[in-house]
Amino acid sequence: MELRNIAIIAHVDHGKTTLVDEMLKQSGEVKAHQAIDERAMDSNDLERERGITILAKCTSVEWGGARLNIVDTPGHADFGGEVERILSMVDGVVLLVDAAEGPMPQTKFVTSKALALGLKPIVCLNKVDKPDGEPDRALDEVFDLFVALDANEDQLDFPVLYASGRNGWADDSLEGPRDSLRPLFDLILKHIPAPEQVSRADEPFQMLATTLEADPFLGRLLTGRVEAGKVKAGDTIRAMTREGAEVEKFRVSKVMAFRGLKRQPVDVAEAGDIIALSGMQKATVADTLADPAVAEPIEAQPVDPPTISVTFGINDSPLAGRDGDKVQSRVIRNRLMREAEGNVALKISDTPEGDAFEVAGRGELQMGVLIETMRREGFELSISRPRVLFREEDGVWMEPIEEVTVDVDEEYAGAVVEKLTQRKGELQAMRPGGGGKTRIVALAPSRGLIGYHGEFLTDTRGAGVMARIFHSWAPHKGPIQGRRAGVLISMEQGKSVAYALWNLEERGFMFIGSGEDLYEGMIIGENNRPGDLIVNPLKGKKLTNVRASGKDDAVALTTPRRLSLEEAIAYIADDELLEVTPYHLRLRKRHLDPHERKRLSRAG
Repeated sequence: MELRNIAIIAHVDHGKTTLVDEMLKQSGEVKAHQAIDERAMDSNDLERERGITILAKCTSVEWGGARLNIVDTPGHADFGGEVERILSMVDGVVLLVDAAEGPMPQTKFVTSKALALGLKPIVCLNKVDKPDGEPDRALDEVFDLFVALDANEDQLDFPVLYASGRNGWADDSLEGPRDSLRPLFDLILKHIPAPEQVSRADEPFQMLATTLEADPFLGRLLTGRVEAGKVKAGDTIRAMTREGAEVEKFRVSKVMAFRGLKRQPVDVAEAGDIIALSGMQKATVADTLADPAVAEPIEAQPVDPPTISVTFGINDSPLAGRDGDKVQSRVIRNRLMREAEGNVALKISDTPEGDAFEVAGRGELQMGVLIETMRREGFELSISRPRVLFREEDGVWMEPIEEVTVDVDEEYAGAVVEKLTQRKGELQAMRPGGGGKTRIVALAPSRGLIGYHGEFLTDTRGAGVMARIFHSWAPHKGPIQGRRAGVLISMEQGKSVAYALWNLEERGFMFIGSGEDLYEGMIIGENNRPGDLIVNPLKGKKLTNVRASGKDDAVALTTPRRLSLEEAIAYIADDELLEVTPYHLRLRKRHLDPHERKRLSRAG
């Protein structure tokens, strides 16, 4: 059977996963009577809740006597480590672009990776049936993007389809019949070449591991494309690192291929196919799995370096151990090391004290997803504020700069530009978009953008869309003003009292309600003024045996402001921590004792 390996790439929310769902249905891989969840490819809980793809997934469909292996890739730059490796498994890409939004920062990121690998693109303008869609403008912008990214003649001569993934149609013109995805399937077969690996079927077996999973029944599973030869269960294979050092020799226990939404065991896998192997103990991502006769490893794609780091420590608050059962540093370390094995964009290192770990990655979203996953597994952690990683070049400190693209209603554009400028951002472009929107493009240091997203949503009344992507390294831009307001800190341990909180409301807004567990040094709210304020949230009303002439009014508290995980991580200052447990997020000072804090601030 003929083979085609393709990846679907796009900016977040441009419709990759929805399109793959329709391809599964229309190819007959998912039967008409079979129930299929919306966004079937987003299989883990966090992906479903957030509506984003975090891990790349493989599937395959049959069409016109050929097997199409399709990879659904993440759209967030934070998960770019996944995208870079996945693209080395395929021979072509379907680039989805929202007809209203046009190319966005992540479109640029994934497209640059695909073009650099020499992949042939098919451009698919999605959501052309939306009222604010402007497919002609979007297509012009895509062509300009390809030129800016140094696409070769072949790549610039890309075919174009107009589509609506949700309604399940694609056509080569806007006036097409709009009845099915047949034009897309046919174009893939015609335009994307068959894997050149097929011609190497008689050589010894070789495969580059691109993703790692743990299966409860099969153990470690490594997925990749067979570069040469054949493999079947029972074969003995050696695993090599990028440098060619042997990791281990093992017997393949199962060879699995992707068939629709399932992975199925196959007798033998041949060159060009995308498969998963089990049986290894140590081999991991970027290792070469090959016949023992092969001495040279396959070249692996280098992954962009991390730009931010967060400290994961044990939870040492007075309320530690109440919610979770995984609280020891040894257990936390093992879990982080396991994560780093499969996620090559993460780097884990021990701190000098030994009770905490530095986790370096691509962005706040990637860190938020890891922390959320761990808390659901029963971990208790204390998390530091994200720090940007600097590097030295010729004696100059360099910091990461991000390209920020903002789509916002015209009346809020001024506020956004002002905030970006305060954060040392440099405006690159500002132009009208469709539907009364303005598009702003700026280059800003990663440091200045930590914690900005919540403020941005407030400034734009929740209607703005902001996308960020790593742009380059640049000399240090100097100090950037952090959070202006101080915090309200509890001086007692116990349960919060409504009367006390009611009296404190004039001091600022609260992060807690009444009847919640508190401890000394815990942050309970934000101060209206600069500087921290130590308060007593346990102070009840003084009672006397003299009856008052007026009846006592019931205390009416303002609803507390509950921070989400990402908001809380971005909110805390350098001398504060976020206590994360399966059921609670609590802000606290790093040092709970006020005398200790005073002593350290004097020393600082």
